[in-house]
Amino acid sequence: MKQIDLLNPPELIRRSNWRDRYETKVSQWLTPWDGETAPEIGFIGLPLSKTSISISGASMTPNALRELFANVTTYSIDHDVDLQELAAYDLGDIQMHVTDLLRCHANIEQGMKNVYEALPNMFPIIAGGDHSITCPSVKAFKQKIGGKVGIVQIDSHMDVRNLEDGGPSNGTPIRGLIESGTVEGKHIAQIGIHSFANSKPYRDYAVSKGITQFTARQVAREGIEPLVAKALEIAGEGTDAIYVTIDMDVLDQAYAPGVPAMVPAGMTSWQLIDAAFLLGQHPKVKGFDIVCVDPMQDPRRATVRTTLHVILNFLAGYMKRNDKGETKQ
Repeated sequence: MKQIDLLNPPELIRRSNWRDRYETKVSQWLTPWDGETAPEIGFIGLPLSKTSISISGASMTPNALRELFANVTTYSIDHDVDLQELAAYDLGDIQMHVTDLLRCHANIEQGMKNVYEALPNMFPIIAGGDHSITCPSVKAFKQKIGGKVGIVQIDSHMDVRNLEDGGPSNGTPIRGLIESGTVEGKHIAQIGIHSFANSKPYRDYAVSKGITQFTARQVAREGIEPLVAKALEIAGEGTDAIYVTIDMDVLDQAYAPGVPAMVPAGMTSWQLIDAAFLLGQHPKVKGFDIVCVDPMQDPRRATVRTTLHVILNFLAGYMKRNDKGETKQ
């Protein structure tokens, strides 16, 4: 069996005694990796939330998602695709340090490099964790791609806080990627940015670096589809691959009670799910993470459940790509 350094097997494996010969649950399809089979899709947990500015138990999200695998099926009636046709496996979680936050980020970067080296053809579905995980994750992704990376970020926040006041946190991943030279601002598009959740100096910083921003109000007035199309065009222009990062606090608080930084007048579940499907369809999108859910603050796992549906709809979009990497009609 192949062992990948810094990658631990899944802590939690959810199985159900119920079986229906005509219905496949995600828990029957997205099973723990055997260490041998080459997966097309790999589910990877990055269980870190000590770097969150708000109190957060987001480190528990990978396992909270696994708990729900037995509750949902693999079939999308909207797009008439069955995800069980994909060779997908749960690879487990990147190992975190108990107290050293910078070491956790180093583990994420090196651990993901190890994964990509061992499984170069795998598409990563990464579950955080808070949003700080995106900076080291994209650094590893860039090395895998070997070229320029664009980012489509769906989020209420810009995540360009300065790195001096508190160091790397869930508010700094985009700043960290720009300041480290990993990604150019002109290749970053953000959707869902919210009023009264960001500051004017950080808006000025984003503008000065060439980041394109679409606000939550624009989503409500213009619709999600044209904005996703624009974001993909921006992130894809002059780059070799696009990395998608979704912060679940982009949703209206009515739809996401289990995020540490709730906002009113955010996106609806349907807007986010449609965005995920469209992003999954695009042939240049080659990496994905989803972050900032706190299962401990989530009544009846409502937000975790929505997070799982966002992932599944992204994969439904992925299945609409054809063998040439183009979008199927």
